[in-house]
Amino acid sequence: MALTGLQIFKLMPKTNCKECGHPTCLAFSMALASSKIALDACPYVSDEAREALGMASAPPVAKIVFGAGDKMRETGDEVVLFRHDKQFFHPTCLAITIDDDLNDDDFDARLSEINSLSFERVGEKVAIDAVALVNKSGRPDVFAKRAGQIASAAFAPLLVSDSPEALAKALEACAAEKPLLCGANEGNWKAVAELANERDCPLVVSADSLDGLSDLAEKVGGVTKNIVLGVRSAAPVQKLAELTQIRRQAIRRKTRFLGYPSFVPVCGKDLYDQAAEASIYISKYAGIVMLDITDKAALLPLCALRQNLFSDPQKPAQVEPGIFSIGEADEKSPVYITTNFSLTYYTVESELSSARIPCWLIAAPTDGTSVLTAWAAGKFVADKIAELIEELKLSEKFPHKTMVIPGYVAMLKAGIEEKSGWKVMIGPNEAAGIPAFAKANFGNA
Repeated sequence: MALTGLQIFKLMPKTNCKECGHPTCLAFSMALASSKIALDACPYVSDEAREALGMASAPPVAKIVFGAGDKMRETGDEVVLFRHDKQFFHPTCLAITIDDDLNDDDFDARLSEINSLSFERVGEKVAIDAVALVNKSGRPDVFAKRAGQIASAAFAPLLVSDSPEALAKALEACAAEKPLLCGANEGNWKAVAELANERDCPLVVSADSLDGLSDLAEKVGGVTKNIVLGVRSAAPVQKLAELTQIRRQAIRRKTRFLGYPSFVPVCGKDLYDQAAEASIYISKYAGIVMLDITDKAALLPLCALRQNLFSDPQKPAQVEPGIFSIGEADEKSPVYITTNFSLTYYTVESELSSARIPCWLIAAPTDGTSVLTAWAAGKFVADKIAELIEELKLSEKFPHKTMVIPGYVAMLKAGIEEKSGWKVMIGPNEAAGIPAFAKANFGNA
C-alpha cells in the first residue's frame, strides 16, 4: 500500500536543505506521496529509508522497455492522470503490422515501406516505433522465418501470436532484439509467461474484462514483472473507457496489477477510421498502439499529435534565438524576422525554403511565444527588435538595412524604422503567403 506524506516524512533526513526544489522535507514528502517527484531528488536520504520507500517512490505505471540498441523504446513510467498536473513522459509507441503469410515480394515491399516511416517536424525527427509481425499463417516455421527478417528492420519488433510454440520459434530468430510478445491470454498465459521470463522479453496480457485483466496480470506477475496490459474490446468507445479506467485505477487507487502500460490494436476498416481511432488512444493513455496503415499523410498527423501531447506543458517549444541562413544567402539577401516559437519559426522557415530565394531569418527571443502573443506581451515590439538589430550587429552585416516583419504586426513598422534606422517591409499575415511575397519582391535578388 502506498505511504502517506506524513509516513514518508518520518523517514526523511529533515534537513530542509531545499536542494530537492521544495522548501521543506515535509513538502518533498507530500510531493513524493502524490508521485509528483522522484525519491532520487533528495540527496541525503539514507539507504535504509530508500529501501523502505521503494514502493512509495515507484511510478504508479511501471516502465517497460522493449527493443534493443538504437531501436529500444520505453513506455509507461507515468505519474499523473492529467498532462497539466506535471507532464506525460513516454510518448505512445506506434506499431505497424505486417502479416507473416505474405509472399516474399509483398513482404519485402511492406517491410521497406514500414522502414521509411519517419518524418521531420518543427526541427525534430518523429517516426513510428515498432513493426508488429502477425502470425496470420498460424505456422510456427513461417512465423520464425519472418521474425528473422524483421530483426533487421529500422524499428523495434513485436511478435503477435497466441501460440506459445510460434512465439518460441520466432524468438530463436530475434531474441537479441528484445521483442514485445503479444499473446498471453487466459488459456496460454503460463507457457507464454515462462517463455517471456526465460528470454527476458516484455509480454502483453489480454482478458475480456478489467477484472479479468487484473487477475491475469496478477498470475503472470508471479512469473515475470515485464507486463503490458492488452485492451481488446471490439468497440473504440469501450477501449477508450478501459484505457481511462486502467490509468485512473493505477494513479488514483494505486491498483497494483493495473499499474502497467497498455497496448491497444486499432480495428478501423479504412485509413481514415484507423487514423481517427488511433488519435483517441494516443490522447487517452495508450502505451502502444498497433495499426495496419502505412500512409504517410495519415501517420504524420498522429506523430504531430503525439509530439504535442508529450511535450512539457510548462515549457513552450522554442528554438535558439539568432539569425539563420536559408539557401546560399549573402549580405545582399533579404532579412525576415519572426519569433522563436518552434511551430512559428519552422513554418516560416519551410515557406521561405520553398520560395527558393536565398535569405536570412531572425528568430527573436520571445520565450517561445507566437507573433501576436509575443506582441501582446511586449516581447515582440519596436524597442525589442531595435535592440536585437544592435545586438546582432545587423547594420554591419547587411548594407541594405531592410527587414521584413510579419503582416500581423504591421503597426511596428514606424517604430522600428525610427529606433533602428532600418527600412521595414510588411510581409503577409499568413506563412502560406510568403513564397508569393518573396518572388514578387525579391525574385531578381
